Amino acid sequence: MIDVTPLEIAGKTFLGITVKLPKTTLIVITNDSGYIMCGALDVGLLNRKLRDRKIIAGRAVGVRTIDELLNAPLESVTHEAEKRGIHAGMSGRDALLRMI
Repeated sequence: MIDVTPLEIAGKTFLGITVKLPKTTLIVITNDSGYIMCGALDVGLLNRKLRDRKIIAGRAVGVRTIDELLNAPLESVTHEAEKRGIHAGMSGRDALLRMI
């Protein structure tokens, strides 16, 4: 099952996407600039193999819902996210606000 929900954060619109898979759930919150995601995101791959794409993204681990992803501290972020002032330890919500 795939659920797509519009989210308003500080007056800005994001999309919350939940994909239920066997034995796991993928959780993403995105806008036109970047995204944060559950532990399935491979930040190292984005930084090494896809660095020319300049992807702005962050990863939180141990989250199971959109709300948990918004409030959890990011475990890792891409180099492009760091250029926007996004860093590990920052909440998902605060990171998203730097992606606008």
